[in-house]
Amino acid sequence: MSVHPDLPAEQAYIDRAYDRLEAMRRAAADLRDSVIDAGRGGTHQARVERDVFVQTSLARLEQLELGRASLMFGRIDREASDGYGDGTLERFYIGRLAVSDERQEPLVVDWRAPVAEAFYRATGRAPMGLRRRRHFATEGRRLLGIEDEVFAFDGEDVDDEMVGPGALLAALQRSRSGQMRDIVATVQREQDEVIRADLPGVLVVQGGPGTGKTAVALHRAAYLLYTYRFPLEQQGVLVIGPNQVFLRYIEQVLPSLGESGVALSTLSGLVPHIRPRAVDTLLADRIKGDARMAEVVRRAVADRERGLRNDLVVGFGGLSLRVSPGATRAIVNVVRRRPGTHNSRRRQVEAMLARALHDQYTAGLARSRRAMLGLETVADDGGDLDFNEFGAQIRRSPEVVAALDRMWPVLAPEDLLNDLFGSPPLLASAAREVLSDAERDALSRFRATTLDGVPWTRADVALLDEARALLGPLRARRGRGDDEDQPRGYGHIVVDEAQDLSPMALRMLGRRSISGSMTLVGDIGQATSAHAPAGWSDVLRHLPARRPPRVVTLSVNYRTPAEIMDAAGAVLAAATSDALAPPRSVRATGQVPVARPVNADSWAMEVASAAGELARREGTVAVIAATAALPALGAALDAAGLAWGEPDRSGLSAPVTLLDVPAVKGLEFDAVVVAEPAAIVEEPGGGLRALFIALTRPTRELVAVHARPLPEPLIRGLQRARLRPAEGLDPALDLDVDAVG
Repeated sequence: MSVHPDLPAEQAYIDRAYDRLEAMRRAAADLRDSVIDAGRGGTHQARVERDVFVQTSLARLEQLELGRASLMFGRIDREASDGYGDGTLERFYIGRLAVSDERQEPLVVDWRAPVAEAFYRATGRAPMGLRRRRHFATEGRRLLGIEDEVFAFDGEDVDDEMVGPGALLAALQRSRSGQMRDIVATVQREQDEVIRADLPGVLVVQGGPGTGKTAVALHRAAYLLYTYRFPLEQQGVLVIGPNQVFLRYIEQVLPSLGESGVALSTLSGLVPHIRPRAVDTLLADRIKGDARMAEVVRRAVADRERGLRNDLVVGFGGLSLRVSPGATRAIVNVVRRRPGTHNSRRRQVEAMLARALHDQYTAGLARSRRAMLGLETVADDGGDLDFNEFGAQIRRSPEVVAALDRMWPVLAPEDLLNDLFGSPPLLASAAREVLSDAERDALSRFRATTLDGVPWTRADVALLDEARALLGPLRARRGRGDDEDQPRGYGHIVVDEAQDLSPMALRMLGRRSISGSMTLVGDIGQATSAHAPAGWSDVLRHLPARRPPRVVTLSVNYRTPAEIMDAAGAVLAAATSDALAPPRSVRATGQVPVARPVNADSWAMEVASAAGELARREGTVAVIAATAALPALGAALDAAGLAWGEPDRSGLSAPVTLLDVPAVKGLEFDAVVVAEPAAIVEEPGGGLRALFIALTRPTRELVAVHARPLPEPLIRGLQRARLRPAEGLDPALDLDVDAVG
């Protein structure tokens, strides 16, 4: 590769920026140490101030830690903004975080700053005042190469499809690892428009495989924290992923962008004391996620608010106090109409029942006095008690405690659902005219005698959360309101694989949104859950609608080569009746996907053999199969002597990873073996969309090993891939990757 003439000067500038970054780190560390050395004495205010200084210093040190990431990745030269138009140029270096010199003049501009926008968005047709955009190929602080884009101003129709195409394609050629990398150096124009979109409201990002939607969503979280630091740092940002494997895969992206305070969780993780360990039937899973279950849960709570069937009789001070069933029903009806959660209103029921008993008590005393011919007291009654004294005593009566527990029991969400699904009469009452008999029967299960024995499922989590919102905390705490123990709210929520969330799960997320600000990313074409939506409107109707939602589409596939997308695109067309077009691949590799027919008796060993061949020449390899086939394939990989792992045990660090389609969403590998495509299609919850997901995971090579006939759409797709012309590809595909670093 030829050496760019500016490389020595740019290397010197990079070295200077790194020196200043180290000086900034030392200053933050010195502030921390000076505060710690001051000791823990002094007034309470002084101690609080010291704690704030220490926390601020630690946060600053964490922000300034780059790890192995490079500080800078480019430069822009633009017309000066002084308005004179004399050709003067301003120069800005773009990097992961802002670095200034000794006089506080900027050496590096944070990539999220407004001035950096042109680095990602300027095109030949709309240069945004740029004369030059320069991309750096770096390794740590070492500059390896320079790619320049010079913007002409002669009206020439310049191709504006890719930003920094050489740097982009060089990044795409790198081998994958067990963790997602940030794309901050190579963000493209349509991605940047999503990243910098306004905070308020719900933003939906529709993107096919390889469009970078996950990375875009994470970069958007970092951008929003930078731009709206004051509200979001206090309110928090939450990122929801489909499973723990995915969260481990993306966990380093935000820290590499200077943001380490973002919460990462699965939906189940939002209810941490429940661990799903059972699996619902497909029908039960579909019903539990249906929006109608909100009404079923509401009714289940209301059914536990009921009057007594018989008179309540309580002995007190020689008197027999009696409250009729009608009076208890009237109490329940009054309290039902009042605001508040179920458990918090228990005190109102207690007070009203105590008032009814106190009325009986005072009336009984009066009758006794009249009967005693004017004697002032009734033997052993302790004298007249005012309402507060009477209430404190009567509430300890076993009869009153039992009555209250029947009229208005204090309920935990786990108790409510355990009782509901384990009691056919309760379930029939709550589901009447809401669910069919078959749907109701699908929810029924044995009632566990202890909560530890309840076979919770993933779909139960959203129902438990719905119940918690209705019930409130088990007991009110002095000086605290109904919000105690309720879900934490967040200023912004990012949801990946949003197309697979059920309506009940969406309601669960909506309760955690402080202002209705959310970013949903996903692909309708990859929807495989029991709640697969026909379009994003089916998702949005279950979310806060404080502002009109926005839906944008990412149209370019940066991960999957064109040859593989030819094969996968035919499967997508068959799965969605041509309703969705696959994204256009930005590159072709000349490596056509391969279908390898094998004998059924040796099928598993042939899959292992194909994985071994790919592992010897590629970085990361995945074997994707139907869930039922995983044990046999694991044994075959062992027999072949391959180092392999399962994502739940070893993450994605092994050379070969064995997993099914539900676990592979959002992940990418250098090469993929799809084991028996027909079995993936036929698996419960699978279908052609599941096969489409499996086919679009590789960045380089795809091999389908099959003993059974391939699905017809895949056959057509493989034929299309083999017929791909050698000429006529997008000019961006023909760029010389070796021209960069």
